Amino acid sequence: MTKVGILVGSLSKNSMNRQLATALTRLAPEGLEFVDIDYSALPAYNHDHDGNYPAEAQALKAAIEDVDALLFVTPEYNRSIPGALKNAIDWASRPWGTNSFDGKPAAVIGTSPGGPATAMAQQHLRNVLSFLNVTVMGQPEGYIQWVEGVITPDGEVTDDSTADFLRDFMAAFAAHVAKLRAGELAATRA
Repeated sequence: MTKVGILVGSLSKNSMNRQLATALTRLAPEGLEFVDIDYSALPAYNHDHDGNYPAEAQALKAAIEDVDALLFVTPEYNRSIPGALKNAIDWASRPWGTNSFDGKPAAVIGTSPGGPATAMAQQHLRNVLSFLNVTVMGQPEGYIQWVEGVITPDGEVTDDSTADFLRDFMAAFAAHVAKLRAGELAATRA
């Protein structure tokens, strides 16, 4: 079983991206176990805390270190990622030399009502994750234009073509993670 941590970019409990995350877990192939990584209680990151990390930040780092892979499901705020998500990334990647993201495989997807969906946010997130040595799945990209009713609050996808795309996205993600984990295993045996 591969343990996947989900980081939803929106803190809203009724977020369309949270609904998308639920749909993705429902459509994922067998062999993936999902855990929601909550970062809603984090204070704003400040370098002054690097010597004495608050409990919320320690819990975030432990949760990320405990999973095999990461799935980022994010909206776009002002053509970038939400500040709360960036704050969580900053906490989990610090203090210098203790990057909890190091070497993790990941995928990025998101939804919003606008035509370009979350393209800019995802590009910014990919840049940040690349610096943190996260191997982000390149294809397929998942820019989902939100249409009310296509994904229900409990994660049911009511449109067949959307369900097919999301199912294929999750199959590609599972393959991406398996390939990287197999490489890690081979490297440790060498």
